[in-house]
Amino acid sequence: MMRPGNFARSTFSPIGIDVGSVLTGSIFVWLVASVSWPSGAVANPNYVGSTACVECHEREAKAWRKSHHALAWTWPSEDTIVADFDGTSFSQDGMTVRFSMKDGEYRASVTELDGTTKSYSVHSVVGIEPLQQYLFETEPGRLQSFDVVWDRLEGEWFHLYPDQELLPDDGLHWTGPYKNWNSRCAECHATGYEKNYDPARRSYASRQAEIGVGCEACHGPGSAHLEWAEKHHIGKDYGVDLDEFGFTQSFASTEATVQQCGSCHSRRETQARTTPTPGTPFHDSYDLATLRPGLYHADGQILDEVYVYGSFLQSRMYEKGVGCKNCHDPHSSKLIATGNAVCTQCHSPAGNIEFTSLRRDLYDDPSHHFHPQGSAAAQCKSCHMPERVYMGIDWRADHSFRVPRPDLTSETGAPDACTSCHEDRDPAWAAAEITSRFPNGRIGTEHYGQTLAKGRRDPETAALDLVGLALDRSRPGIVRATALWLLEDANAPGELEKLSQLVSDPDPIVRAAAARAQKAAPPDVRFRVLSEALEDPVRTVRISAARALLGVPTDDLSSEQRNNFGAAMRDWSNALAGRLDFPETQLQLAGMALTMRAIPQALSAFEEVVRLDPQLSDAWVMIVRIKAATEGRTAALRALDRALEVLPDNSALLAIASDLGRN
Repeated sequence: MMRPGNFARSTFSPIGIDVGSVLTGSIFVWLVASVSWPSGAVANPNYVGSTACVECHEREAKAWRKSHHALAWTWPSEDTIVADFDGTSFSQDGMTVRFSMKDGEYRASVTELDGTTKSYSVHSVVGIEPLQQYLFETEPGRLQSFDVVWDRLEGEWFHLYPDQELLPDDGLHWTGPYKNWNSRCAECHATGYEKNYDPARRSYASRQAEIGVGCEACHGPGSAHLEWAEKHHIGKDYGVDLDEFGFTQSFASTEATVQQCGSCHSRRETQARTTPTPGTPFHDSYDLATLRPGLYHADGQILDEVYVYGSFLQSRMYEKGVGCKNCHDPHSSKLIATGNAVCTQCHSPAGNIEFTSLRRDLYDDPSHHFHPQGSAAAQCKSCHMPERVYMGIDWRADHSFRVPRPDLTSETGAPDACTSCHEDRDPAWAAAEITSRFPNGRIGTEHYGQTLAKGRRDPETAALDLVGLALDRSRPGIVRATALWLLEDANAPGELEKLSQLVSDPDPIVRAAAARAQKAAPPDVRFRVLSEALEDPVRTVRISAARALLGVPTDDLSSEQRNNFGAAMRDWSNALAGRLDFPETQLQLAGMALTMRAIPQALSAFEEVVRLDPQLSDAWVMIVRIKAATEGRTAALRALDRALEVLPDNSALLAIASDLGRN
């Protein structure tokens, strides 16, 4: 689990915001008050629960009941808990947990590194295999995911982060904001979830139509469908579009299916105040993480826990129209065939009439994979979907379906599938072996990972190559968007004009990244280029355009431009209002307030950051500096003492101490 980096790059502009409200009250009260919420909206269909679906859809329901989706979140019982709570215990580096049953409750007594002991009842259960995790209610309504989990295969307890020795006041501790179930996890483990965070009270009143990923988590609320099933028509209008069967989500197209699955199976940031209704386009709901350091290797292979969507968008399979249901049964969550048969439904001499551009050939054969037939190495996924382990024991496959490229390792630093197994060999050996067996293969050909690796090392030197990659429409959109992200730090204003055309690119991921890249352009150029983006049909693009226009003088704008800018800013405010319990969001709010010279609100937001995550040193630095500027040296020293109690060895804080004359 990594602590987020510095999120304070963003600042705020008063367009569309009631400045008077900024100057009174706290930063989060200002944000909520500044957003115009719709009123009198037409009602949406209601959630009816998965049990309402069973009578008509018995086969699908039977497949779903034992699926990882159905068991993604359950209530504790003998049927759901697989761990041993019969007096077992776990200890690590001074932290001890004792598990027991008492009065029919599953309980855990936790002794922390600071010596404190608290007892918790298991509120609910997460997952089923290869591990199972347990939630504790640490305050009324606040659920936290415990770091000691059950290994179902080995039948023992283990710690998800064995290398971390964390006290309870650390943001990464299991009681901290990054392990909060309400905000970080529940949306994708529940059906019809509403977080209901109250920023004034710092409390949750979360609720859901159903725990677990039920039928309506994918299809959408089912009341209109029940009406259709009974009457063969839908008798009233709703506030959302429905398909012919009364659902908000239609699976008629592959792209709609991929986006719906991607809404949970992705690394992304919410762009809405509430959980989007199934069927809402992905990019109206979320800002997808691009191929950034710490998340992906430079060539796009998975590194951190990024799930599937960002990888799949890189693949040739996605480009050719393959979707999730071509390989996975949506109700059981299982593969539709065993082993290589999943792949050979298309990759075979017979081919597949749905994908006529695919070369028909014999792939499941030693003449292609050069390993003993039936061995683990002969599995297609071993070379084309290398796995990484997350949460200690959970192996997950890379869904970019890439051809092994050991020749790139020296440039990109990324692993290759060959030497991940052949540990006694090096990438040069693997590249030579592949070349000898596939002389007309891809070894030695250009790959976008080379450009992204250069951009990571020195974006300014790589600027021209990054521009070329961003403009290359033959590349996946997520790759081009990553190039644009790297160009934000390239200090290459002369290249921005070339990139302005990408604000109208067909891919919303590229449009959003192109809008953000324009923040380095002169103010008049920014408004000229981004005026259209402020009216983009996709919310993520509009928000990106608004963020890029922060601080731009507005005196010369037309009434229409001001209205569009204000509407886009409200989109952004709306998104932030849904994440007020995130330290990284509070850092953004602090930057906004500083830009508006709303110093008390900036200080309030920075204080909220260190309350949520005391180890975020950037916030402490700003608190001390604001105190020095507004209240004087004595107040700054008091704030500095607070900071150094938490981070006694932080170089930035020690430098400020020297500046303030503190020995």
